[in-house]
Amino acid sequence: MEYILALDQGTTSSRALLLDRRGAIVSKAQRPVSILTPKPEWVEQNPEVLWRSQEEAARDALSRAGVKPRQIAAIGIANQRETFLLWDRRSLEPVGSALVWQDRRSTALCHRLREAGWEETIRQKTGLRLNPYFSGTKLLWLWESLPMLSSRLNRLCFGTVDSWLLAKLTGGEAHLTEESNASRTLFYDIYEHRWDQELLALFQTPLSLLPKVVSSAGLFGKGAGFWEGIPILAVLGDQQASLYGQLCWGRGGLKTTYGTGAFSLMNLGNRPPEAGEGLLISPGWSLGRQTDYVLEGSVFVAGAAFQWLVDGLRLASNIGQVEAMARQAPDSEGLVFVPALTGLGSPYWDPSAEGLLIGITRRTRPSQIAHAVFEGVAHQVCDVIEAMGRATGVPLHEMKVDGGAAQSDLLLQIQADLLGLPVARSGCHEATALGAGLLAGQEAGFFSSPEERSSFGQIDRIFSPLLDSRERLRKREEWKSAIDRARGWRREEPGPISS
Repeated sequence: MEYILALDQGTTSSRALLLDRRGAIVSKAQRPVSILTPKPEWVEQNPEVLWRSQEEAARDALSRAGVKPRQIAAIGIANQRETFLLWDRRSLEPVGSALVWQDRRSTALCHRLREAGWEETIRQKTGLRLNPYFSGTKLLWLWESLPMLSSRLNRLCFGTVDSWLLAKLTGGEAHLTEESNASRTLFYDIYEHRWDQELLALFQTPLSLLPKVVSSAGLFGKGAGFWEGIPILAVLGDQQASLYGQLCWGRGGLKTTYGTGAFSLMNLGNRPPEAGEGLLISPGWSLGRQTDYVLEGSVFVAGAAFQWLVDGLRLASNIGQVEAMARQAPDSEGLVFVPALTGLGSPYWDPSAEGLLIGITRRTRPSQIAHAVFEGVAHQVCDVIEAMGRATGVPLHEMKVDGGAAQSDLLLQIQADLLGLPVARSGCHEATALGAGLLAGQEAGFFSSPEERSSFGQIDRIFSPLLDSRERLRKREEWKSAIDRARGWRREEPGPISS
């Protein structure tokens, strides 16, 4: 058996990579995944579409390389985190839609829990914030909104997307997860390494629904059907997978992935500090008895802002045209865009914030709007990285980047200018899948030497800051003034917690 199959189930696509023993990408395939918005602030996906798109991408990757399933030594999985679903443990039929991390239907419920004093308990145990971004409050919303589900509890399974893929791959044999995914639910104590009974009671969720938490690398089960007998040896949440794939294995290793959102992670080693200034602490990966932690800042809208210019404002027919348009303006010329299209994540954690475009005059042109959107995405990442530096005291010398939106030279030059740090783009466009494949391969006995890991962590290009420091400071001050105006725009009245 000569190959590793790496799966990457993301928000807008499912991808698959086939790696050989040297870590080289032999073939890859991708399938789009649609997002459903049946009501304002609701964001859903069809669980069967998630599975079918992932399996089709995997089969396609094998077909393109002329590889048979029996030649696969191991499967590694990376997945969008926080998105979750319920399914019938016997039939594997989904119960309703998967609720996506962007979904904000539980905003008012978060306010109620905050008023009741739960935020600090949740932060101390989970390293997270009380926010609709995470699974727990939306699951509680389901229990409160669909009481008929209580009659089916003995037949239901809860899981994030990794658990769902494992169940489907193994024909229902595996109901498992690992710490980088379990930690994003609001149920998991990241210091005691277990589901927390107090939090499960708060979210009205019985332990019997939840998957067993195991190490990020090890035998999760063996494939069934087309994948018969293939061991699944690694699972990681997508952002942790890209950190691993970029070889940020030591304390202070820093990367940002630009996809639908932008997610910055810093490796903290096995001794996490207190999270500060609206940042999160999560397990990066657990290998055997050791867990490495990460400090994380989550920006909800990055590539989605460029897509909004295409689908929402119709300023261009594709994202490539958006960048070409933005390049027509050498600067945003005082125009500031706050991409709070689904609220604000780190370091503000304000689901009531809404998007803002300020500084418009009669002279404002579409190219300036496009340029301001690129700057707005970069400003959000600057807020996160600056907060990380203050929280850890770790000197920052460079930021590694990957993801679909990171293929934009304009975005990365703006990012380097506003951050004042070199930005190093990964030589592999598939760092997330590569991280899952690297971990699975190591567990299978591949990639044990530096030479065998030579395909991982390569740099394509480094973007150095070009902006004058005074101009950088001026732009950052304009941004801070604009984001203050965007925050708290939508008011939610807290109500009583339902009994």
